[in-house]
Amino acid sequence: MATTVLQHLTPDDLDQIGRELDAIRDEVMADLGERDAAYIRRIVRVQRGLEGGGRAALLVSLFPPAWLAGTSALAVAKVLENMELGHNVMHGQWDWMRDPEIHSSTWEWDNVSAAEGWKKSHNYAHHTYTNIVGKDRDLGYTLLRLDPDQPWKPFHLAQPLYNVLLALAFEWGVALYDLELDEARKGRKPWRRVASDVRRLARKSARQVAKDYIAWPLLSGPSAVPAFLGSLTANAARNVWTHTVIFCGHFPDGAETFDFDESDLDGESRGGWYVRQLLGSCNIDGPPLMHLMTGNLSYQIEHHLFPDVPSNRYVEVAPRVRELCERYGLPYVSGPLPVQYAQVVRKILRMAVPGGGRPAAAEAELSPAGEASPDPERTDADCARSPSRAGRPCAAPQRSPTARAGGRARPRMPRVAR
Repeated sequence: MATTVLQHLTPDDLDQIGRELDAIRDEVMADLGERDAAYIRRIVRVQRGLEGGGRAALLVSLFPPAWLAGTSALAVAKVLENMELGHNVMHGQWDWMRDPEIHSSTWEWDNVSAAEGWKKSHNYAHHTYTNIVGKDRDLGYTLLRLDPDQPWKPFHLAQPLYNVLLALAFEWGVALYDLELDEARKGRKPWRRVASDVRRLARKSARQVAKDYIAWPLLSGPSAVPAFLGSLTANAARNVWTHTVIFCGHFPDGAETFDFDESDLDGESRGGWYVRQLLGSCNIDGPPLMHLMTGNLSYQIEHHLFPDVPSNRYVEVAPRVRELCERYGLPYVSGPLPVQYAQVVRKILRMAVPGGGRPAAAEAELSPAGEASPDPERTDADCARSPSRAGRPCAAPQRSPTARAGGRARPRMPRVAR
């Protein structure tokens, strides 16, 4: 998508977008009540029931049907705990209930990452600098190259393999990533803080390893080995699923990255922040059960717009956000899980080699100067409703100051004083 998708937005447009999205959030937050509290408490009960039943079945997992049932139940329980509970509770989505057991300040999730470190790297760093190259460390997790403007290094040639290993051990990858060793090597994080974070990780991971791979297998007696393998399989299944969902939230075709410096962020309006979150996120289409198992991160766009709104409300908000995008000529990227993940895998493969760049289909939409070519099929009436479609303008645009050599252009929000 070329910069033309933003060129039609004026500062007044951005301010109005900000007001409209603020109004949606305020309306939902004012409506929260017993229905929402009952929902999250029901999810807690279901998750704990599945975990308890799975653990019980694994106690007798010498019997293959018990192993399969126990492992499956435990895997689903871990997905629910990490996605719909842990991730969302630690975002503060349920703090309004003032329930000390379901609160961002007290929740510690079933994961080797400690809640404190994850909240800093995710809630603050990722949600503040979403898809900004060089600032959002989630853009490849410092391991994968996912944007042409990320420097290519020889080790990226093997990133298709790294991606498979990262998926299988995703909780460990995120835990190590949260240590910010790359920041310490650049002198931006004191090594004493790294040492403190390592000690915190060691404490949390030791508890997780002891619970999953020592205590429960020992309690299983003759079923110790299959119980161990059941826990290992459940954790791997949870890791692969969460990796898939998260990568489909920011890396399919249509997800924009940004070339911002501190001055751009200082001048970013509320509406500009909203539009950046929207352009950098992608949704996944599917049935209600799939949305639940993703922690409603299948509504990644709505989550990035409203990270503290309870996840069960995203299904209500999504049509209103989509309608706003249509009115302002903004893309709303959404698609089935297999399609979205196939695009992610293609990007990982393409970025493994020097250059990378746009897919051929996207390059065909660009003129030699790196700008989107006009769409000859669009009428004046079409243009009045939406100045761009799939990144193609109604008339040849002026060259953006952010256009790069080789035809790569990156959107830059209009700067507005706060």
